[in-house]
Amino acid sequence: MKVAVWDTYVTRDNGEQMHFDILVPSELKDENVIYNYGKAFLKIKPFKVGELTSKECRFCHIEQATPDVVAQIEKVGYAIVEMENCD
Repeated sequence: MKVAVWDTYVTRDNGEQMHFDILVPSELKDENVIYNYGKAFLKIKPFKVGELTSKECRFCHIEQATPDVVAQIEKVGYAIVEMENCD
């Protein structure tokens, strides 16, 4: 499966910049749906963050998904790769 990688940066309430990728099927083009996936991910975090908009979340590239990513996308429609300051 080919996935689109959306590079996302959000400022946490402590001032740190949180970095994560939202992975979706490459044919998904609706930015509002993708932003909502990011917002759903942020809601499960135990800290507050700034708003997630097109300024914080941008399409980066297309890549081949790993089996774990494919399984996650098939289950909930998207996958998240935590990069920096996500804990």
